[in-house]
Amino acid sequence: QVQLLESGGGLVQPGGSLRLSCAAPGSLPGINNMGWYRQGPGNQRDLVASIAWGGGPHYADSVKGRFTISRDNAENTVYPQMNSLKVEDTGVYLCSLGTVRDHYWGQGAQVTVSA
Repeated sequence: QVQLLESGGGLVQPGGSLRLSCAAPGSLPGINNMGWYRQGPGNQRDLVASIAWGGGPHYADSVKGRFTISRDNAENTVYPQMNSLKVEDTGVYLCSLGTVRDHYWGQGAQVTVSA
């Protein structure tokens, strides 16, 4: 079982910033992409931001211009920088890892945007 190491999250006021990170095992071969999803009340998972190992980033329309995702290939780590946070950004953020063989999920990080 692949373990994803997540960090970041927390409580922030509207307009504030948070940075998440997610690291995959360094020895894991065949990574296609990594990213973050937000889990809703009905357990649906909506893409927030992702980045392909052979390509560029992709963002949900709701976060374009506010969130930036970057990666460290050597460390198999992705870093979503979340700026200008809104109340509606609140939720559980799940790290996602896609490889040539399978798809993996992290445990989740709570992000709460509240005054």
